[in-house]
Amino acid sequence: MEAQAPPRVIVRQPAEGKDLIIATRPFAHEVRARSWMHLGVSVLVTVACYFGIFLFEPIIMKALFGILAGLSLVRLFILYHDHQHKTILIRSWIADGFFASFGVFMLSPPSIWKRSHDHHHKHNSKLYTSSIGSFPVVTVEKYKTLSAPERFAYLLIRHPFAIGLGYLFVFIIGMCVNSFISNRGRHWDSLMTLILHAAMGWAAWYFFGWQILVFGFFLPFIVTFALGSYLFYAQHNFPGTVFTDKDGWSYVKAALDSSSYMRMNPVMQWFTGNIGFHHIHHLNAHIPFYRLPEVFKAIPELRTTAKHTSLRLWDVIACFRLKAWDPALQRMVTRRELRRRYRP
Repeated sequence: MEAQAPPRVIVRQPAEGKDLIIATRPFAHEVRARSWMHLGVSVLVTVACYFGIFLFEPIIMKALFGILAGLSLVRLFILYHDHQHKTILIRSWIADGFFASFGVFMLSPPSIWKRSHDHHHKHNSKLYTSSIGSFPVVTVEKYKTLSAPERFAYLLIRHPFAIGLGYLFVFIIGMCVNSFISNRGRHWDSLMTLILHAAMGWAAWYFFGWQILVFGFFLPFIVTFALGSYLFYAQHNFPGTVFTDKDGWSYVKAALDSSSYMRMNPVMQWFTGNIGFHHIHHLNAHIPFYRLPEVFKAIPELRTTAKHTSLRLWDVIACFRLKAWDPALQRMVTRRELRRRYRP
């Protein structure tokens, strides 16, 4: 009797380069019912938070629900972001209408958001072109050539003060005012957005008083845009990130080396719509946000090669300390290093 041959063992070769993108393609399909479920739950949670602001009298409760409303808006923004990528709920006139209105509500009208964000994905971490749809990054040599006002403006937009006030600096000025000034015909909806936003603020005060203006209007937006601006910033400005010129740039390298995996607890992961798996999102933007954890578990290379950051205080400080890219050192340098080593 012949001995039975041992079972064949197939050793999976580590994926790299374009093979990694191919490995993610099975996940780049929405589950329609899940998409609608996530949208419905997110809307209900957000509406419940706004009801809490109106119904509870103690100021502390209004403030609490205002903060929760702001966090819920972050999650809804991730769904808007995925819809603009044509990742979820495409070819639905209901979803199209809802998200177009939501973009205006969130000071991110579709015309400027889609154009700038698509550019960001195509040029992520590419020196001199990556600042559109993202935070500006200059080399130390370029920094030395900036005038005093230019340095001030550059350092300001990357400063915790400006990012904490992302409501004003990133969304009102950066997203709406600047886009309308740059091209009034293309971005007419930016002006409409600003007018409607001012009208909503006036209506909140006129019909409901100063408490609703503060806790039901300003506070949720302040929370949403502060967290959103920091996520935009830290997911590409973290210790270990890499910037390259166009000759040394590749899409996969930019996704893995210049986009972070931001570790979060389950609560913040829910509120931020899994956007912490940012390296995977940049590898394949057509993966729905609710499937990003599946990809992370299924493809080992996306765990072993991930560059980590988090929302912990020391990681936040480490990200904010980074000011300019040094091609010689192949890393971002701090302002102290700029002063000490790169004086003009």
